[in-house]
Amino acid sequence: MDTTRTRDCRHCAKASAANPDPRLRAESSRQHCAGCCSICGNMKTQLKILTGIGLALGGIFGIAGTVVASQNLRAVFWALDATGVIVATSLLALMYFRKGNDCVAAGFLVYTIGEAVMLGGTAQTLVASVPAFAAGTALWSAGLVLVSVPKEFAMATRIAGLIGGLLFAISSARIFWGEPLLPISKPLPTLGYPFLVLSFIGWIWALRKAN
Repeated sequence: MDTTRTRDCRHCAKASAANPDPRLRAESSRQHCAGCCSICGNMKTQLKILTGIGLALGGIFGIAGTVVASQNLRAVFWALDATGVIVATSLLALMYFRKGNDCVAAGFLVYTIGEAVMLGGTAQTLVASVPAFAAGTALWSAGLVLVSVPKEFAMATRIAGLIGGLLFAISSARIFWGEPLLPISKPLPTLGYPFLVLSFIGWIWALRKAN
C-alpha cells in the first residue's frame, strides 16, 4: 500500500485515529485506504469518460452545425456542441489545476468562458449572433494558446491548438474591426474549426493515456 496515499486520505486518518491499538490502527488505515482509493479511482474514470463524451459532442455537432442549411437545426447542433464542451473543459480545468499545471488549467477555464459567451448567441440568427461569436472566439484563442504553449500535450495537439488559436484571433479581430464575418464565413473563421476539432481529439487521447 502506498504510504503517501494513506497519509493524504483524511477519511483514512480518521479511521486510524479511532483505534487505540497501534497495530490495529495501522491495519484499519490500510483497509480503509484501499476502499477509498478504489472509489476515487472509479470516480476519476467516470469523469474522464464524461469529459471525452463532452469533447466528442462538441467536435461532431460543432462541425455539423456549420454545414446544415436549417437555422433551427444549426441552433440545436451548436447548443449541444457548446454544452458538451463547457462541461468537458470545466472538468479539464479542475483536473489540470489539481495536477499543478496552472497555465493549462487557466487555458481550459478561459476556453469555458468563451464557449459560454458563444452559447448565448446560439438561438439567434447568424447575423444577430456575431457579437457573441466575436467575443467567444477571442476567448477561444486565448484559451487555446494557454493550453497549447506548455509541454503538457503531444506536439501535434499543441500545434493544432496554436494554429486554431491564431485563426480565431484573426477572425475575432476582423469582426471587431467592422468586417461582416459570420460564424460560417469562408475562409475564416471556418478554416479554424478543423484545427479546433484536432485539439479536441488530442485532449481525448491524452485523457485515454492518463493514469
